[in-house]
Amino acid sequence: MQQDDKILTEVGTNEWQVVVFLLGAQYFAINVDKTREILRWPGSRDVPQTHKAMRGITTIRGEVIPLIDLRVYLDITPGVELENSKLIVAEFNKMKLGFMVDAVDRIYRIASEELDASLTGTFLGENALYVIKREGRNILLLDYERIVQVVNPALADQFKLPENVVSKEISESLGDPDQYKILVAEDSPLIRKLIQGALSQGGFHNLELVGHGKAAWDRLVEDGDDFDILLTDIEMPKMDGLALTRRVKEDPKLSHIPVIVFSSVMAEDIKRKAQSIGADAQITKPEMHRLLETVVELLGKLDKKKAS
Repeated sequence: MQQDDKILTEVGTNEWQVVVFLLGAQYFAINVDKTREILRWPGSRDVPQTHKAMRGITTIRGEVIPLIDLRVYLDITPGVELENSKLIVAEFNKMKLGFMVDAVDRIYRIASEELDASLTGTFLGENALYVIKREGRNILLLDYERIVQVVNPALADQFKLPENVVSKEISESLGDPDQYKILVAEDSPLIRKLIQGALSQGGFHNLELVGHGKAAWDRLVEDGDDFDILLTDIEMPKMDGLALTRRVKEDPKLSHIPVIVFSSVMAEDIKRKAQSIGADAQITKPEMHRLLETVVELLGKLDKKKAS
């Protein structure tokens, strides 16, 4: 029981940790949950006909890892020689890769409210999602999922449904898919677009997409708007997906709404946290076909409950 209390307390904090690193003179951050280890430069082997930011591949404990030089990708002059670079080994979207950086600074614990998205898509461009202000620094949190898909466009196909998936198959089990109102909370503009495309291909067009958990919560509690299912990312500003899920499941008026946690990071501790607060399903990006199947399954169960 004490362990369960600990899990719930952690979920309720709306906090997570980031690794802060340097590219040139600018500080950047990556979620600790995406980070597996930090290494000295291990050397690399070239891969022909790849994006200019692809430094090549390396082997770490028998596993081949692709390497992305964030300095090249962001057009930042390196602050150190190549052999003095650091490698952040990251794992998300069911893949492992290395990000080359100048130096690793420290780990910060941050609250979702600290993520400033006011410049996203404008002055920050498409690669940076948020600014974190700490100790006089402006630390940029990048959209790593977007970066990886730009460097390797073939990965974007994993977020798409097979062409043979059509809305007719869905409507046979649910009737008209557009009778269901779906709320999607996802901070990455690229992933929002991919989710919308996949659900639309499955026949679901009655969607509302928002960029963070607080916006989703505000829509859920508004009078006159009843959503049938919630899809949420975890790593978001203002309110993260786990805090959002917990609020929904603790609210007597909303607890019946099925919640699918759809995240790039699904480590075992994250899965336990999501389960402990009542998430109905947990799916790792980019399993878009499984996401669609789970939406159909949960909506079918919801219909049966309403009928009984």
